[in-house]
Amino acid sequence: MSWLDRLRGQPSPRETAKQRLQVILVHDRSDLSPGLLEVIKDEIIAVLSRHVPIIAEEVRVTVTQDARECRLVADIPLGNRPSRS
Repeated sequence: MSWLDRLRGQPSPRETAKQRLQVILVHDRSDLSPGLLEVIKDEIIAVLSRHVPIIAEEVRVTVTQDARECRLVADIPLGNRPSRS
C-alpha cells in the first residue's frame, strides 16, 4: 500500500481480501444461497408494495454476522405517498 493510497483512505489489498472472505463466510455459515436471498427479496417487495409505496429497484437484502448470530438485513427505500386531499 503506497503512502498516497493511505492519504486517500483507500483500503489495502489485504483489508479488501479480508472483507471479501468475511462475506463468503457469512453466506456459508447462514446456509442461504444467493438464489434464496433473491427469492426472499422478491417476496418482501411483493408483500410491502401491497401496503406502502416502495422503490423496488433499490431494495437491498444482505446477511451479516457478528460473534453470536446471523442477521438478515433489508434496506427498503420508501416511495412518495400520494397526498390526501
